[in-house]
Formats: sequence, structure tokens, C-alpha cells
Amino acid sequence: MRPLADLVVPGVTRVMGIVNVTPDSFSDGGRWLDPHAAVRHGLSMAAEGADLLDVGGESTRPGSARPSEEEELARVLPVVRALAAEGHLVSVDTMRAGVAEAAVDAGAALVNDVSGGLADPHMPSFVAASGVPFVVMHWRGLLTDPAARPRYEDVTAEVCRELTGRVDALVDAGVDPGQLVLDPGFGFSKDAQHNWQLLAGLPQVMALGLPVLVGTSRKRFLGRLPQRPGAAVEPGTEPTGPTLRDAATAATCLLAAQAGAFAVRVHEVAPTRDALGVWQLTRQAGEAP
Repeated sequence: MRPLADLVVPGVTRVMGIVNVTPDSFSDGGRWLDPHAAVRHGLSMAAEGADLLDVGGESTRPGSARPSEEEELARVLPVVRALAAEGHLVSVDTMRAGVAEAAVDAGAALVNDVSGGLADPHMPSFVAASGVPFVVMHWRGLLTDPAARPRYEDVTAEVCRELTGRVDALVDAGVDPGQLVLDPGFGFSKDAQHNWQLLAGLPQVMALGLPVLVGTSRKRFLGRLPQRPGAAVEPGTEPTGPTLRDAATAATCLLAAQAGAFAVRVHEVAPTRDALGVWQLTRQAGEAP
């Protein structure tokens, strides 16, 4: 298994391509449900420059029904196995220890758990025993009521405090801190203003001292930008559709890279690669004698 230290390079932000093998994902639900289509999509993302391919078989869209573990396994394992066999670095997006273990056996090199190990009590012990790199996302439970308003006094401070608590709990369960990646959980139990505040506060998340994964791709708060002519910007109105948010996603990925993110998780690799390329070349020009 490739250690996390091999992936974390100062000044380099990795691109994680999203491969949703689900019928109901908010951005591309059903498009890649067929395993063959999902594998082709993953290979296309790799060709565009994705460093990791994140395969998930369960939608976390508010109100979506959870598949059974058997269904989740049937969705993700053929895709993980095929992409890993092609030599690509694969992560599995799951909240279930059984799915994580089967995916790692099939070739996955990283487990991305949006619950940070809270949804399945067996996840921490699996992560500890396997030594697999593990993404710990900030999580306050699945949002079953899309209209429920999350509450924070200081969203960045609270996210940092709660992530630190999860890290401590995982370490107490035997997980090596060197296995862990933090994810501040954009869009999960956070409204638009919380997301903007958290984006501005990313340096505080980086200061926790662990690699940070940023996943803003196509999130709802990016659909209400006032600069777009005709865009809905008033609270309670419908935002622009998910596939119209890729330029905004690339902008947030650039901000994440500038803050020192280890990786950004995206639906469209090419525009993200272009945005990061602009940043990289500008930095290099500024450092040249």
C-alpha cells in the first residue's frame, strides 16, 4: 500500500477525480452507475491529470436513501478493481468499514469517509489495523431535512475543534496520525455563508498540522454568484445548476491550493488542472532570479 507520505509534497496540490457510481448523486446522478461507464470515466479523468480517483457508491445528497452494504459493494468493487489494475491510485468514498476493507483488498489505496469514522463503529479499528490512509471529514450527521439550518457561532473554529476531537478519538483507537487527512466538509451541515467563511478560514484548518482535502466541487453555495448575469442570488431562490459551477469550483480549488491544501476533490479535472497550472507557473516566475 502506498503510504500517505509519498503523496504529500509541500507546495503540490493533488487532484482527486470524483467517480460517482450512484443513481442519485446531486451533480451527476446515474450517469456513471454502470460499472463500465464508471471505469471509462475514471480513465478519462486520469488522462486529464487526476492524481487520485475517488470511487463512491452511496450518495450523501440530503434526503437520499442509503443503499444496503451489498448494493454499495456491487457498485464500487468492480470499478475500484478495474481502475487499480490499470495502475491508478484509487480511493473509496464510503462510511462502511466492510466496504472500505473490501475496496482496499481490491486495490484502493485510501479511504475517504465523510463521517470521519462516526457512522460505523468498526471503521476506526479497520483503519488502525490496515494502516490505510484515511480522510476524516467534519460531520454532524446526514442532513435528512434540506431546510434545516445548521448553527455555528464561529464555523471555522468549531470545525477545527471538532476535527481535532475526531483525530484524538482515532488516535486513541490505534490509528497512526500519519495516516490521517482532514476534510473541513464544505456543504455538509453548513449553509452558504458558513461555506464562504470556512473557505476564508482554510489557513486555520491547515494549521492543525495534517494534510487537508478540500471538496467544494459543484456545491450549492457556488451556484449563487452575483457576477453571473441572470443568476439567482437571493436567499431561497434556486441556484444555477451543478454543471454550471465548474468555473467557480476551479476558483475555489485555486484558493485551496494557495492555502496549502494537500488535494482538491472535483467532478471536472481539466479546468482544475488549468487553474492550478496558472498558480504554479506564476509562483515559479515569482521565484525566478
